[in-house]
Amino acid sequence: MNLKEIEELIKIIDETEISELNLESDGVKVVIRKGPSVFAGVPVMASTHPQPVVAQAGAQPTLQPAPIAEAPLATTKALEPVLLENTETITSPMVGTFYQSPAPDAPPYVELGQLVKVGQPVCILEAMKLMNEIESEVEGKIVQIMVENGQPVEFGQPLFIIQK
Repeated sequence: MNLKEIEELIKIIDETEISELNLESDGVKVVIRKGPSVFAGVPVMASTHPQPVVAQAGAQPTLQPAPIAEAPLATTKALEPVLLENTETITSPMVGTFYQSPAPDAPPYVELGQLVKVGQPVCILEAMKLMNEIESEVEGKIVQIMVENGQPVEFGQPLFIIQK
C-alpha cells in the first residue's frame, strides 16, 4: 500500500459515515479513524529492533505495580541521557514531529516515573501529515523524556529512557 492509496482511503472515509478502518496487507497494518484528528499507521522497514506503529483501538493497559529498583528521575527533559544501570532507550523509528498526547487538550500518554508495559503507546510521531502511535518495546519506569512536545525528531533519536 502506498501513500497515494492511503490518501484516497482517508478521502473516502471523510465522505462517508465510516468512523474507523483497519487494513492489513503484506505485513503492513493501517488504522484510519475519523474524529478531531485522523490517525493512520505507516509501515516501518524491518530492522534489528522493529517498532510497533499502531495500537489496537480501545486498548488501555492497566498498570500493576512491579518491583523495580528506585532510580532518581530526571527533573527536567534534557538532551543527555541519564546514566543508570539496567536502562533501555526508546528511539524514533522515523523522522517526524514528537507529540506526547493524542490531541492538544488530552493528557500525555506517559509521564516521568510512570510504569509502562510492552505495547503501551508512549507518544505520537507525525510524518507527512500521518499520526503514528509509537508503542513501548520494554517494560519498566520512565526515568527521562528526551524531547519536548512538538519538537522535530530524527530517525534513531532517543525519545525515552526506561529503567527495567
